[in-house]
Amino acid sequence: MMDMLVRLYDLPGIEEELRKLGKEGILIRRPGVYERHLVADWVGRNFSPKWVSEAKTAFSRQPVSCYIATREKKILGFACYDVTARGFLGPMGVAEESRKSGVGKVLLVSALNALRELGHAYGIIGGVGPAEFYARTVGAMPIEGSSPGIYVDILPEP
Repeated sequence: MMDMLVRLYDLPGIEEELRKLGKEGILIRRPGVYERHLVADWVGRNFSPKWVSEAKTAFSRQPVSCYIATREKKILGFACYDVTARGFLGPMGVAEESRKSGVGKVLLVSALNALRELGHAYGIIGGVGPAEFYARTVGAMPIEGSSPGIYVDILPEP
């Protein structure tokens, strides 16, 4: 899985999508540190144990380097940044039933905007799964020779 590069100074606006999601009762926000166990549990049930480790790291930052999407106090998706490595986006995931709703785009752009606010001009999306989504949504470009990148000698799950 390759990495992708994003120009943080050229991100799309998400105001319209935020209004639409808000009308549907969906909130995009940073979780509180007191919600760490809840976010980690949700990530573990829906994605990978390795992503749980990375998501927990987001809660050691101030402010928390993660955004979540919720509706009726239920998590729909999450996007972390600056956890795997500085300037990296990820992990990020949206529950299957909430995909194609705009939640992923808003989480992605929110997290990338946070990287820009930290002073980065470019962000790296590490170990990309849905490359077409990132290219279409934020103009992400493949980084040649980036596989396996920083993901060398990863310990296997038991």
